[in-house]
Amino acid sequence: MQLVDIGANLTHPAFHADLEEVLARAEVAGVSAMVVTGTSVAESTNALKAAKTYPQTLYATAGVHPHHARECDESTIPALRVLAQQPKVVAIGECGLDFNRNYSPHPDQEKWFRLQVELAIELKKPLFLHSRDAAEQFSAILKSYVLPNAVAHCFTGEKAELHAYLDLGLYIGITGWICDERRGAGCKSRGKR
Repeated sequence: MQLVDIGANLTHPAFHADLEEVLARAEVAGVSAMVVTGTSVAESTNALKAAKTYPQTLYATAGVHPHHARECDESTIPALRVLAQQPKVVAIGECGLDFNRNYSPHPDQEKWFRLQVELAIELKKPLFLHSRDAAEQFSAILKSYVLPNAVAHCFTGEKAELHAYLDLGLYIGITGWICDERRGAGCKSRGKR
């Protein structure tokens, strides 16, 4: 079976020293391609550079994670538009809302999330989405658009949230928590979702 990892954070400094080895191990494990996640304009640029360096294996997204929404300005969407038009960029994101850590104010997150959804619609690109502790507002924003294909990346919500996202036509990304004994322990104690 060939797998595609659609949420690889390979621009993180932890991968700088051994990226080629990571890619080789992934290939041995059956991962035929990876999409490197853009989380800011700078990281989206780096994701595209990585995709161009390893064109047989890597692709990229262009977007601003909600943690970085407070850093956005009038140059953000034009910069993402330029990046997103490159052939190796396959989606807009990681974008969305994160009301858990609140690294950016909610109004900033909502504004830049909407603008990225509109950019994806304009460019006919899929969306790579993030939502944590923001399901109600996240769904309300998405309901106001006719969406391109989209995946709710790293899903950690409950059953009702899952069904709300499925009703919106979203694909669901399964978080690494599913195989992380430390984080997943809480799920076992809650029973079936």
